[in-house]
Amino acid sequence: MNRRSLREQVFKLLFRVEFIEKEEMEEQCRLFLEHEDVEMTEEDETHIVKKFSAIHEKLEEIDLLINEKSKGWSTERMGKVDVTIIRLAVYEMKYDEAVPVGVAINEAVELAKKFGQDESAGFVNGVLAKFVEAAK
Repeated sequence: MNRRSLREQVFKLLFRVEFIEKEEMEEQCRLFLEHEDVEMTEEDETHIVKKFSAIHEKLEEIDLLINEKSKGWSTERMGKVDVTIIRLAVYEMKYDEAVPVGVAINEAVELAKKFGQDESAGFVNGVLAKFVEAAK
């Protein structure tokens, strides 16, 4: 799989966090990999689970960062698709040195166009732009 496809699979798995108890996530990962209609190598599966686990581990910290930057919005008020995309992008921007900030934002906007509502891409871009402004 290419990086975009891998990121999309991580997004889909991460989206489940909103609906599944933390204790059940290991089983959900297994079920996700078994039932996803995308052909994945063992290496792809390992990458997806490893990245998902790293994000899931830092979820509280990521949500705090998002809530600090998004004035007037909290992760509880955001749409579930949007907040999942933002969480993934913030993780990549803050903790994944292999992903340039611009790529993380661009890929998040593309995910928002594909999975979000009409205004999701602009919203996601706006929230993530706050992280770039703060870094200057």
